[in-house]
Formats: sequence, C-alpha cells, structure tokens
Amino acid sequence: MMEELPKVAMVVTPHPDDAEIGCGGTVASWTKQGVEVFYVLATNGDKGSSDPKMTSARLARTREREQAAAARALGVKEVVYLRHPDGELEDNREFRGEVVRAIRKFKPDVVLCNDPFRRTSSVHRDHRVTGQVTLDAVYPYARDRMHFPEHLKEGLETHKVGWVYMWGTDEPTVFIDIKDTLDLKIKSFLKHKSQVGNPERDPGQFIRSGAARMGERGNLEYAEGFRVIELRR
Repeated sequence: MMEELPKVAMVVTPHPDDAEIGCGGTVASWTKQGVEVFYVLATNGDKGSSDPKMTSARLARTREREQAAAARALGVKEVVYLRHPDGELEDNREFRGEVVRAIRKFKPDVVLCNDPFRRTSSVHRDHRVTGQVTLDAVYPYARDRMHFPEHLKEGLETHKVGWVYMWGTDEPTVFIDIKDTLDLKIKSFLKHKSQVGNPERDPGQFIRSGAARMGERGNLEYAEGFRVIELRR
C-alpha cells in the first residue's frame, strides 16, 4: 500500500457505474484530500437495459450523461470516453494503446481497475478484458518507449506507474475506510438512473451492505477492498 496519498490516480472502468460501485468511496476520499482523479471509461454501456423500447444509441447517450454526473459528484477531474460497444471489448492493440495513451497523458501514481482473475464467481467478459488490458498497459507497455512510438510524436513520454489497485477481487490485501464518503459513493451510483432498478426499494442498500461486508474483513465499519500490486520503480 502507498505510504502517502497519490498526487494523481487513474481509474480504468469497463462500463458506466462500475467505478462508482467498485471504488467510488476511495475516489471521493482521495479527491477531497486533493488527489487528481481521471476516469477512462472503456464501453458506452449500450446493452445494459431490459426495456423493449430502448435503443442502443439512446442508451449510450443516456449512460454517458449519467457517467459524467456521477464523476462530477465524486470530484473526478476528467472522463475519457473510449466508446467501445458494450460486450465487445477485445484484448487487442487498439484498446491497449488507448489505455497506454491515457497513462502517458495523465501520468498517474496509481491506476485502479477491476481484478480480472476472480475464481469464486463469474464475471462479465468486459470486466476480465478491461482488467487484463489495464495491467498490461501499466507494465510494460506504458513504461517502454518502443511500445506505441506514435505516442512520442504526440508529445507523450513514457510513464512508470507505482501501484495498481484492483477492486472486485477475491483476495483484497488493502482496505480503505470509506465511512466518511459512503454517502457520496451512494449519491454517485444513484446518478446512473437507467441502472438503478426498482425505485420502490432502497437502491443504495446493496452499496451500503457491500461496504459493510468489506468493512468486516478489514476491521472497519465501511470499506472498499483492493488487491494491490506495487511495481518496480
């Protein structure tokens, strides 16, 4: 775990709302303390609706607006929208290069993403691909100048990330106290109105109960848990 707060953090997230669910409390805590946080959103979320009257194009526009509002609620400085179709992410040079470009542009001390190596439950394919591509982009691609040399022509130098924090992991090694930012985490999730579900139920309850369960594992009241990798500097 980092001994000090990062100056810059970058979140790579598969779909609109995944970052808020996975690390929204941590993001809110960090931005409140002056950390600059940037989002890279991989897909446009254009398949995430059971409404027979909804279209993919309209849903994509809706979810992008929702993501922008959620990010603002957490104090995120900028959201990069890659706009890949929902469910169609590939571990390829295009996607990897987009993440590398963002790393070289924002120069984060820490990158947050979902853990692609879960064994105890099923996980959306886009989550697996996003996590794996992000790990590869961090090391070695963003570090080594012979990878994506076209970035140098854009004025983007190589960058060494110090830590990767992975949410949604089977084996968290670091627990971050989000007691003071749990309400902000819930508020940001509720910005994703197209995904909230039955309005008659408390839509923030699963966020609250999930934070409580993770808190029990970390001897905290409410927490987010991450598997953390420290990279050689």
